[in-house]
Amino acid sequence: MSSKIDQKHINNAAWAACDTFRGVVDPAQYKDYILVMLFLKYISDVWLDHYEAYRKQYGDDDVRIRRKLERERFVLPVIKLTEKNDATGEETVLDEFPATYYSLYERRSAANIGELINIVLDHIEESNKSKLEGVFRNIDFNSEANLGKTKDRNRRLKTLIEDFYKPQLNMKPSLVPEDVIGNTYIYLIERFASDSGKKAGEFFTPLKVTKLVAKLAGPKPDDRICDPACGSGGLLIQAAKQVGSRNFALFGQESNGSTWALCRINMFLHNFDSARIEWCDTLNSPLLVENDRLMRFNCVVANPPFFLDKWGAENAANDQYNRFWRGVPPKSKGDWAFISHMVEVALEKEGRVAVVVPHGVLFRGAAEGRIRRKIIEENLLDAVIGLPGNLFPTTNIPVAILVFDRSREKGGAKEDCKNVLFVDASRKFVSGKNQNTLSEEHLAKIMETYSVRAEVEKYAHVADFEEIKENDFNLNIPRYVDTFEEEEEIDIDEVQKEIDALEKELAEVRAKMAEKLKEIQR
Repeated sequence: MSSKIDQKHINNAAWAACDTFRGVVDPAQYKDYILVMLFLKYISDVWLDHYEAYRKQYGDDDVRIRRKLERERFVLPVIKLTEKNDATGEETVLDEFPATYYSLYERRSAANIGELINIVLDHIEESNKSKLEGVFRNIDFNSEANLGKTKDRNRRLKTLIEDFYKPQLNMKPSLVPEDVIGNTYIYLIERFASDSGKKAGEFFTPLKVTKLVAKLAGPKPDDRICDPACGSGGLLIQAAKQVGSRNFALFGQESNGSTWALCRINMFLHNFDSARIEWCDTLNSPLLVENDRLMRFNCVVANPPFFLDKWGAENAANDQYNRFWRGVPPKSKGDWAFISHMVEVALEKEGRVAVVVPHGVLFRGAAEGRIRRKIIEENLLDAVIGLPGNLFPTTNIPVAILVFDRSREKGGAKEDCKNVLFVDASRKFVSGKNQNTLSEEHLAKIMETYSVRAEVEKYAHVADFEEIKENDFNLNIPRYVDTFEEEEEIDIDEVQKEIDALEKELAEVRAKMAEKLKEIQR
């Protein structure tokens, strides 16, 4: 093929490959197999594209070609499978092949195909430690528990490998634009989230929500951008796209090992190889640390898990980084624990934070109320933006985005800004069968309102500190944005006339039916 391959065709072909596992393996599990195979096919196609280019230049000088390939973004090594003679100690080479998808395709009918896939992935990881170390440790293509007994497992894996041999999934750079594969990866994650229901919350935030959060955070060139609950990395990628250049640094933390691996691959596919993504529990043992202190960032964005139970409240009072000095959130709800962490890792007098939260964060009392009051008294809260319900595959509850700006604190460039913008965007959305979404127009209106920071009837209100204090630091949006619509006045007499007319018409129809029945019975 010489023509460019369309994004839609790649998406459809990749999604069709999932048919191998549907009804047999849970989507939360088979997503890993599909996404890893997509990744393997992509890097194999890129490697082959470069190999062919060097071959035209250097002919059959394979040693020279491989030296050149070793200087590329990644290395696909040659694998030698050997057998040792116990008597002589000599090793015999049983098979030798490059660690590529195409080598597996040639061996797709092998009795040990699951083991061969694992071997290829192990060699790729070992040869690219700085970028891919640990990425494949949580997936086993030879697993009986996940993929069935040998005969069934081999059949499924053979079919899966053949599915990725389709012309639509030829991902050579000469045929596919740079961003297409990353887009397909995100597309598949989104589809898996839809299929996985509540389990999807571990790895996916809807695209339009990530775009809005990223825009509100406003990352700029030279910024360090962090997501302390990064999932598969969609929010970090959207934040990077807002910068407008490649001059930024990405950081993330994720507690789920499988999701962490997805994020690492996602970063690689989007050419963010240098992103530092740590596998750790952000609230109890963060790893984004420098000189025994938490790293600081220009932009901090997140969609942390809602109502996280057993998040580590018992250790928070003695937190070595003193993140919870405003108060310790309740042990059954970690929402304000994540917010506290995000505010603390934002650069003093400069850093910006945008975080997705359930509405309870806005008004719950006790410890959460005290933390909320202190943050408002510090003048850190910049905006509260209410979104529609049913935007997430994980929950149908409406959510809000809180924006904090540390340039508003004393000594910051915006210390004179003492108000909070409230936006009620909960009634504007594109209705879907299973899930609602936001349109580009909805995002544009929210961003314009945030930028102008002015009153908009039944949509936005700018509240000063005294007004919020009078409301006992309750941030429930209806307290500030009046969306009440007067009901249309009903004319009782006119309605009664309509009822009388309908009853008369119904009586006439019944009489005619009775006459017809008499005629039938004669």
